[in-house]
Formats: sequence, structure tokens, C-alpha cells
Amino acid sequence: MTHRLHHPGKFELLARDSNSAARRGRLWTAHGPVDTPVFMPVGTQGTVKAMSPRELEEMDCQILLGNTYHLNDRPGMEIMEAAGGLHKFMGWDRAILTDSGGFQVFSLAKLRKMTSEGVEFRSHNDGAKHFLGPRESMKIQRILGSDIAMLFDECPPFPCDREYTCQAVDRTLAWAALCAEQPRAKGQLYFGIVQGGVHADLRERCARELVAMNFDGYAIGGVSVGEPDELIISGVEMGIGPLPEDKPRYLMGVGGLAQMVEAIARGVDMFDCVLPTRVARNGTAVTRRGRYSLRAGAYKSDWGPVEEGCGCYACKNFSRAYIRHLLNQDEILGVRLLTIHNLHCYLEFLRQIRAAIEAGTFEEIRQFYRALGEDKSLKM
Repeated sequence: MTHRLHHPGKFELLARDSNSAARRGRLWTAHGPVDTPVFMPVGTQGTVKAMSPRELEEMDCQILLGNTYHLNDRPGMEIMEAAGGLHKFMGWDRAILTDSGGFQVFSLAKLRKMTSEGVEFRSHNDGAKHFLGPRESMKIQRILGSDIAMLFDECPPFPCDREYTCQAVDRTLAWAALCAEQPRAKGQLYFGIVQGGVHADLRERCARELVAMNFDGYAIGGVSVGEPDELIISGVEMGIGPLPEDKPRYLMGVGGLAQMVEAIARGVDMFDCVLPTRVARNGTAVTRRGRYSLRAGAYKSDWGPVEEGCGCYACKNFSRAYIRHLLNQDEILGVRLLTIHNLHCYLEFLRQIRAAIEAGTFEEIRQFYRALGEDKSLKM
């Protein structure tokens, strides 16, 4: 395919917003281009829950996530190596970003023991003992063959005192230097992760020192870990200043529509979040004006689509009444149709933002979401 002739890691800035730091770009990977700002669906176990790769391609999803911790736990790297890597294993021929596994070690694992080399822990599945550090994480991601590999870092929780946050930043930077020395899969990009909690000086220091190591892109980590919404954008502002203009910037784990708009206005290019797929499994529809529960009795004989004006397969072919019926009868198709809608909503929303930045109308979208507020509960 001709688009793969471009050098992986090339990041083109195609348009800028005159009223903010929002920018429209294109990142070239070994599996094709990724247009930014972009939302990346989460495929933790090598699948975006309830979706086939073909359905994601039909939505023009250019990149999705895989999870180092979970895929290493099951099916394991012996199987992954035999399969020829994650792309072949899951039948996906577009870009994949893999996280480092650090967040899962700190949030899921049992009986953690921290050392300067990494973390010894027991699996959340079967209690088996494992060790994960910068060398191990990058080796796993090399076997997975992801297009973008995240560096192994320590994500401090919220709340967290300054002393511990400072230690986490020190470890993150030391581990980043070790990650940089590890061999990569062909065309694989390495992204550093800015930590520092709610402390502006620590975030700035972490960002500055990571930039000096010259990675292919940079993520703002350690946000959306339980802090109030206003601290999420504050975390972006603290960490984004030292990041270079000519490299992509990724805000990890943030996926409210209004949150993404405000982060884009500050210069963020990439997002991921489990929200659209997770809430679909609970019967919640995401729309451009907020979320609502489709299980509610109000939709029992509602023949309208999940969202008026939406062009997804679910909205073009089925009513709220029908999808509500499926959800309330625990039929798998109900979750599938709502997942299709929610992901289409997200991907279409980012397409509209890219077009708005090009057309000079991004500020209109921003003002709309400022007036709306974050993800209000709707009555359709």
C-alpha cells in the first residue's frame, strides 16, 4: 500500500486554530496514517469489546489500543510470537498503540513489591508471580509489534503526597532512559509519559527531561485517576508546555467529549478511553449532547433512532424501542448495536473537530460544549 512508503514517526501539522492551541495533524506509522486529533478505541484483550475489525474499518478507525499487561498474562508471549504479533493475531491491519502495563500493575495487581528495576507482583487472574520493568515491558511490546509502544512508567494515584509523587517521577525518568536503550520492532515508535500528579513543577520537570531523551511522541499520564474533572485539564496545562510542537501529544485515559474539546484547545492530539464501549454494556447511549440510559421505560415504544441525525448502522436501521428490548432481555445484539453507535459517535465527533480546525470553526464547537457542560444526563 503506497501510504506505507512514508517514514514511521513523521508527524505533519496540516492546520492550526487561530483562537487556541488546537491543531490538525497526521502521524505516519508502519501500518498507515493516523489523522489527528484522534480518538483510539480500547482493545484491552486484543479486541474492542463487541466489535469486529471489519466494523471498525468501516467506521474508518485508523488506530486502536492493546494492553501489555493483559496480553502478557493471557494468552502470553509464546502464543503471540507464534501468531506473528498482535496485528496478525487479531486480524487488524491498521495502527496499534500498546500501553506499557504500568497502570495495570499499580491498579490491578496483588501484592506489589517495587524495586529500582521494576515491579514484582501477582497476577489479578490466578495469583501467579510476575516481574515487569522497563526491559520486560518493551520486550513484550516488541513481540506484540505495536506501531506505538508506551514507555514503562509509574502512575501515582490520586490523592498522593508530594514526596511519593516526586519518587514516581524519578522512577519514571530512570525507567524511560532504560526503555530508550531497548530494541524495537520494525518501524515501532516510542512515546514517553509525563507524570507529576497535581504538582506543576514536577510535571514540567518530567516533560522537560523526557523531551531531552528525544522520543517519537509524548503522553500526559496520571490524569483521570480519580481526581475532580477540573484537575484533568489542569494536569494537561502543567505538562504540555515543554512538549515539542513537531511531535504528537497524547492524553491518556480521558474520553468525555467536553474534556477532549478543552484538551484539544490546549494542543493535545490523541485520546483513548473505555467509556464508549463500557457504558454501552450498561445500556447507556452516548450522543453529542450527553448520555442517557436506553433501558428506561420511556423508550419502550420510541421508534426514533438512538441519536437523531446519526448515520451509524444502529441508528439507520433500528429504533430505541428495539434496542431497549434487546438490552433488557440481555440479548448480545443490544450491546453490539449500542457499542456500534457509541464508537461511531466518538469517531465522527473527532472527524468533525478535524474539519472544524481546518475550516477555522473550532471555537464554535468549543463554545457549544462549554455551554452544555460535561456529559449531561439527557431525556431524549
